[in-house]
Amino acid sequence: MILAEGLTKTFRTVRRVPGFRGAARSLIAPQWETKAVVQDVSLHVRQGELLALLGPNGAGKSTTIKMLTGILRPTSGRARVAGIDPHLEREKNARNIGAVFGQRTQLWWDLPVRESFSILKDIYGIPDADHRARLAEFDELLALSSFQDTRVRHLSLGQRVRCDLAAALLHDPPVVFLDEPTIGMDVVAKEQVRRFLRHEVEQRGRTVLLTTHDMTEVERLAERVVLINHGRVVLDGSLDDIRRTYGSAWQIHVTLADPADGIRLDGLTVVRRDGPRLFLAPDDTVPFTAHQALKELIQHHDVAEVGIEQADLEDVMRAAYRHQDAEAPVPARDLLGASDRRGG
Repeated sequence: MILAEGLTKTFRTVRRVPGFRGAARSLIAPQWETKAVVQDVSLHVRQGELLALLGPNGAGKSTTIKMLTGILRPTSGRARVAGIDPHLEREKNARNIGAVFGQRTQLWWDLPVRESFSILKDIYGIPDADHRARLAEFDELLALSSFQDTRVRHLSLGQRVRCDLAAALLHDPPVVFLDEPTIGMDVVAKEQVRRFLRHEVEQRGRTVLLTTHDMTEVERLAERVVLINHGRVVLDGSLDDIRRTYGSAWQIHVTLADPADGIRLDGLTVVRRDGPRLFLAPDDTVPFTAHQALKELIQHHDVAEVGIEQADLEDVMRAAYRHQDAEAPVPARDLLGASDRRGG
């Protein structure tokens, strides 16, 4: 449903030099700087799949989504969304997709929610029966009826985002793009949105591309994760793939009966200490499962307390970002000064 091959987007801007002299030079003999924000990104997302596009701020996630929705034209590469080229067939593509961009709304600010839905019905040519049926379904999942007659400007953030989700799906698009949809929302509203998205993917077969910094959201929703950094895809797989690559998929925390004893067990290494408690992770020298490691530990040591826990996903993602930052190439600059073109 979503295909991107070698997507690249570069922006050309004037290099700013401080001071009056620098400002004058920028006007008379500007130095141009070309920056690649997205570089050679390839994605393939199946129908009925929810993919989380993750990365630090400025990694290129939003720019990638804007190219896939037709808002931006790629510098190079190609994209297809439900078989349509997004930037060449923008109107046709708009009828095939739904989109929610963070804290931007597609509703009419001074109108009641119900009237915004009615305008969208006319824009997309939605039959009356379908319009009523979809609103009834969305109301059941998102509890919209209590504020449908409220002007959009008077809605809380959680209410507005729920209305934006309903508006984005009102014309029954097969593909949905969500760029930080739950930012700033309380935990109750977030869970309501997550439940709605799970329903749309599992029951309606919608394809969803989601960007978020909320790792709880990723763990509860994502079937697959693409990690992007410095405009490039650096990992494409499951959450377990990320944990295996950048951190342990599990840890054992143990308190020994005699704190003076050390851990002597091949396949496990101490990753941190918290007083008498030790935190152990697999070091890949022995192919342990968590429960096998736990059994070996109890057999070989006098244990006072022990347990297994999943590695915290936020810690794993921080490790992934640090690793990618350390390996990032120096960005290329294309400085085209007018004086340079004249030979100095």
